[in-house]
Amino acid sequence: MNKRIFVTATNTNIGKTYTTLKLLENYSSKGIAVGVVKLIETGVVDGVYPDGDILLSMLKKCNCACRDLTVEDIVPISYELPAAPFIASQGKALDFDVLNKAIEKMETLCDVLIIEGAGGLLVPVDGNFMMIDLIPFFNAVGLLVTHCSLGCINDSMLSLGALQSRNIDAMMVFNQREEEKDFSIISEPYFLSKDIEVLKVNEDIDTICDVLYNL
Repeated sequence: MNKRIFVTATNTNIGKTYTTLKLLENYSSKGIAVGVVKLIETGVVDGVYPDGDILLSMLKKCNCACRDLTVEDIVPISYELPAAPFIASQGKALDFDVLNKAIEKMETLCDVLIIEGAGGLLVPVDGNFMMIDLIPFFNAVGLLVTHCSLGCINDSMLSLGALQSRNIDAMMVFNQREEEKDFSIISEPYFLSKDIEVLKVNEDIDTICDVLYNL
């Protein structure tokens, strides 16, 4: 089976898509055929996929075998309401057949598949599943993206603990934005004191990709 990496985060608007783009670029630069599926996207209006369109554009640059794919191949399930999938779908049961078919199709074209989640780990996707449940369901390793602003210690440790309590193989990385320059003073010392390696998406993507590939 292909290597599967599930990109998740401590919340929405943390940097999942940004990180996914970096992963696609890095693996491709190493000569590895990459693929990407964003399982569910909400906030899709008039055929515009805020994340899916960007992911498709990058995928076509990184893997010429994917040049004929459409955004529906990248995002198999979408909803108009920008809310948790459980809400956006009005409680509809998640169609795993649709998701599995999208993954199977993509994996005929790649060796490493990046699967991007929606929102944070405990976002409900239907009445029975949360986003965190999909990581082991799809036999993927997890990549938890967290922020670097005040509060990231609480958010990061809660999410990391949730992954560890379910024995999910995962690593945590930090998406440090320009306005979060004080991270090294207000939060990073805590992580280092707990022997948590602080790998940053914009600086350490090569190391991140190597670690994930070997998880």
